Amino acid sequence: MLAVAILAAGKGTRMKSQLPKVLHQLAGKTLVERTIESCQQVSPDRIFVIIGYKGEQVKEALSHWRGLEFVEQKEQLGTGHAIQQLIPYLGDFEGDLLVLNGDVPLLRQETVARLVKTHQENKNQATLLTAMVPNPEGYGRVFCGENNLVKQIIEDKDCNPQQRENNRINAGVYCFRWQALRGVLPRLSNTNKQQEYYLTEVFDYLERVMAVDVGDYQEIIGINNRCHLAVAHEILQKRIRERWMMAGVTMINPESIIIDDTVQLGTDVILEPGTHLRGKTIIGNNCRIGPNCYISDSRLGENVTVLYSVITETEVGDNTRVGPYAHLRGGVIIGEACRIGNFVEIKKSTIGRKTNVAHLSYIGDATLGEEVNVGAGTITANYDGIKKHPTVIGSRSKTGANSVLVAPVKVGEDVTIAAGSVITEDVPNDCLAIARERQKIIPGWRPKGGDR
Repeated sequence: MLAVAILAAGKGTRMKSQLPKVLHQLAGKTLVERTIESCQQVSPDRIFVIIGYKGEQVKEALSHWRGLEFVEQKEQLGTGHAIQQLIPYLGDFEGDLLVLNGDVPLLRQETVARLVKTHQENKNQATLLTAMVPNPEGYGRVFCGENNLVKQIIEDKDCNPQQRENNRINAGVYCFRWQALRGVLPRLSNTNKQQEYYLTEVFDYLERVMAVDVGDYQEIIGINNRCHLAVAHEILQKRIRERWMMAGVTMINPESIIIDDTVQLGTDVILEPGTHLRGKTIIGNNCRIGPNCYISDSRLGENVTVLYSVITETEVGDNTRVGPYAHLRGGVIIGEACRIGNFVEIKKSTIGRKTNVAHLSYIGDATLGEEVNVGAGTITANYDGIKKHPTVIGSRSKTGANSVLVAPVKVGEDVTIAAGSVITEDVPNDCLAIARERQKIIPGWRPKGGDR
């Protein structure tokens, strides 16, 4: 059996934030969520999240994760003290305990699985993840003998010049035989400058401790400040972009493209420079996105083209073209083979198949049928100052340039609305609607007092 403890109690003072450090976002997920995901391949029986600073906020942020157990560390007195809080919860548990840090978000599931497998196959009392890094300055060094059995762990400040040549460092990720660990936890002391109880002290008392080197040292990067967060973001983005390019996505200038790893992309998608794909966005096959598009929590069908546009919480049907400079938001549904053109904003509306909204229009709280043509400058005036009201336009109807439809209003099918009309009443099917003052011409007219 395997239990997991995730250390998530710290404030993260160096982040200079009111938000707990583990709740900072990295490519669409919090740091602590990424830590939880890193242990999914080993199928733990129990997952403990040790909380402290703003613990209720951390619990709320993780409320969608089922089966988590939260343990409060009322005083943050070190990593050893945090694990001591598990004693009442695990008691006579006979399995292993995997310890992860909630601010180390780049660990791959395969790495964690290899650590646990090595620990269990070798019947170790403890196994720690280590890394060979180019510059180990500031890190504790791990010294190993035969079969990677740990002989010593020495803090950087305590190393002599020869010991500092060792590039193997402690990654702070451990797997313990719980009963062996439980037996030595009461022996931890706080006789150090910080007066904290460090978990690393247990290695002075445990037998058969083995090191497992991580293949990519970047996996163990911890987040202590915003600079670290930016570095982790670049590493993660590189992973995401490489994964999708290997899966059949073309990226033009990949370094300029940002993709959350909650995004799904089809094959033969082309992403132009400056494209940002966020949240639970799904892009279908053969789409071309960008340059300079922002798409969040939206679903695009196949063969969709989007140019210089912003799309949030929207569904776009196959073979539709969007942009340039369109803004679709707040529950929009666009049908197949539509044209949503330049400087068009659509909010909380449904647009039928083969409907065109090509220029300079605002469509809000509206339902448009199929093959509707919305003339340039058409506006659905949906807000009366207190409430939003709906507009309905039937299939095959057309609005002339600079039309205003004052909601609530319903326009039937096969209707033509004359340019410049202000429609305030329902319009029946199959007719022409004109709602404007007749043009008058007064020859020779001048303002009073004006020169002739």
